[in-house]
Amino acid sequence: MAEGLIMKAVSGFYYVYDQGEIYQCRARGLFRKKKIKPLVGDMVEYEAPNKEEGYLLQVMDRKNELTRPPAANINQAFIVFSAQQPAFSTAMLDRFLVHMEALDIYPVIIVNKEDLADENLQRELAYYQETYKNTGYPFHLVSSITEAGVQELQYYINGRVSMVTGESGVGKTTLLNLLIPSLHLETAEVSKRLGRGRHTTKHLQLIPCKEGFIADTPGFSSLEFEQIDEEDLDLCFPEMKERLPFCKFRGCTHRKEPGCAVKQAVEDGGIASFRYEHYTQFFEELAQRRRY
Repeated sequence: MAEGLIMKAVSGFYYVYDQGEIYQCRARGLFRKKKIKPLVGDMVEYEAPNKEEGYLLQVMDRKNELTRPPAANINQAFIVFSAQQPAFSTAMLDRFLVHMEALDIYPVIIVNKEDLADENLQRELAYYQETYKNTGYPFHLVSSITEAGVQELQYYINGRVSMVTGESGVGKTTLLNLLIPSLHLETAEVSKRLGRGRHTTKHLQLIPCKEGFIADTPGFSSLEFEQIDEEDLDLCFPEMKERLPFCKFRGCTHRKEPGCAVKQAVEDGGIASFRYEHYTQFFEELAQRRRY
């Protein structure tokens, strides 16, 4: 019996990585009886007389679990956006960040195509970069995702299981190809008619990279707040979370209550107004979902 990491799951086969070797395994019937579905990213116990005929014996406890795409134990996410084509959206970025916080995944923000931004947009991007960095998020502006442009990202990878996600057509596949030159993933051009890209990734797998792993994922097929309740939403905004003890009322929703430390911080400039606006929008979305 040995321990390994599920790198890929295809048609009932699980490919387990163990000390540089890959073992093709099936799941014992016990998993079906207990309604346990092994996921990419799971640490497992397995036995394998050879590399083609192994069996999974046990799935170890998970740090987190993603539904779409199905994966487990992701430590970190490179969230890729573009300055233009498609246009950068803080609302969409904050939606991604809330999901990362809820799943305890460390986010690294990358905004590509800075060279396409005019002076006004460059000033806006600089402001957003400062705001997110002050919140505690790494925020990298790159003119293009090239070999030189990703050098500063290399040190994030070691010792972590990372994923690359973000909107379509922003350079996710290009980033993966540069981080892992042997990958040769097909890239897709941005659709001029639709103003967005087409997914090119076929299935989810973990790829060894430096001293860590990267999940080649088509991104979230849904960014609905399915696993988050509105009363926990403020915990997914770090700058709000640190001010919760100073709100007058326990369970403050930071909308209409008096003595709210979060609203006071927005007025004082300690919390960016656009982040607070997104919080209130997401709160209402969650509350409405509960009503219906």
